[in-house]
Amino acid sequence: MYTQNFNLTQDPFSIAPDPRFLFMSERHREALAHLLFGVAGNGHAAGGSGGGFVLLTGDIGTGKTTICRCFLEQIPAGCHVAYIFNPKLSVLELLQSICEEFHINAALGNSQTPTAKTYIDALNAFLLQSHAGGQSCVLIIDEAQNLAADVLEQLRLLTNLETNERKLLQIVLIGQPELRTLLTRPELEQLAQRVTARFHLDALSAEETTQYITHRLGVAGHNGSLPFGPKALARIHQLAHGVPRRINLLCGRALLGAWATGHQRVDPAVVDKAATEVFGADELRASSWLTPRTAAVLGGLALVVALAGVGFAMWFKAASPVTASAAPATPQQSAQGKAAPAPNAATSTAAAVSAAAAAAAAAANPTAPTTPVANLDLKARVQAFQRAQGLVPDGVLGPLTFMQMERALGMTPPSPPSSSPTSVPK
Repeated sequence: MYTQNFNLTQDPFSIAPDPRFLFMSERHREALAHLLFGVAGNGHAAGGSGGGFVLLTGDIGTGKTTICRCFLEQIPAGCHVAYIFNPKLSVLELLQSICEEFHINAALGNSQTPTAKTYIDALNAFLLQSHAGGQSCVLIIDEAQNLAADVLEQLRLLTNLETNERKLLQIVLIGQPELRTLLTRPELEQLAQRVTARFHLDALSAEETTQYITHRLGVAGHNGSLPFGPKALARIHQLAHGVPRRINLLCGRALLGAWATGHQRVDPAVVDKAATEVFGADELRASSWLTPRTAAVLGGLALVVALAGVGFAMWFKAASPVTASAAPATPQQSAQGKAAPAPNAATSTAAAVSAAAAAAAAAANPTAPTTPVANLDLKARVQAFQRAQGLVPDGVLGPLTFMQMERALGMTPPSPPSSSPTSVPK
């Protein structure tokens, strides 16, 4: 729809895992190298992992499946590959799918109902035959975080198929970060010990996000200056968190919005409107409320809190008599019978600005990724401060909130205690 407006021959931001559009960041190149290394190790070539499991993980949309497709196109000759992309299967269904992918005909014998042993025997015979012919076998399972524990255990047992020299099957597990957590379960410890290589795909940096967008536009036929300005690119990275799939969704909708309004260039306002349409207004607000200016102010407040805390501690230590012996205060009991801490006027203030140091770092580098979770956490702290001060807890750092913060931070310390020992007030 908008391709002609931007001199493109095709859609540059489709979310389909097309290997032609694969942008090889440093981390992506390392991930692909790990997969190819595993295949080489399972064959007769020198080096490699020599069987077992290779683990590739990454968050949703970071390019795992696209890398897998690229890997499949580069598989060396003499390598049989089975690719399972829907692993929500029982043990028997998985074994059947593996045999089908390797084009193995499992002999049923006298029984008309195949069993796990039927498929395992057929697979073992195939692996031995391939090994004798100098060929290797690789099983790739995508979305592996969906595998049940008993299915994972069966996969581990498949790696027991081996000769005296090496294992006959290399298994590549590709999945979301939950897969790593899954493999920490005690019942899967034996499988975890057979993982010979682990690799995790991170999100793109701000610079890589710009390179990624430029690359995809180039593959789609674009030449000349980018239709995205520097501020728009920074905003895209902030809203997409460096995740390629989110970048695709956001850029595609932003180009559509620019085309619909007759513009040849995308500005931050168009990006924000596109983000509202594809991600929702709530996420846009979560990514937008912490501006660089607000972050800088919060960073300054955090520094004031830290210095004031150190100064007050030194003053109180110097002013307190060494011989003072006071009975401990009796803490107020909560409804559950546990001691509840005494209220402290400075506590709510410190809680409200405790995350400001990170905000100051964000202000110094506005193109750095900020996640909705971090922003919402800081917003919750501000709301807690507002409630403690009797303000409307909207989480917005407006003039009244800043005034109350300044008043709280500017309070004069209490008068020093007398030189004679006194008991702590009840």
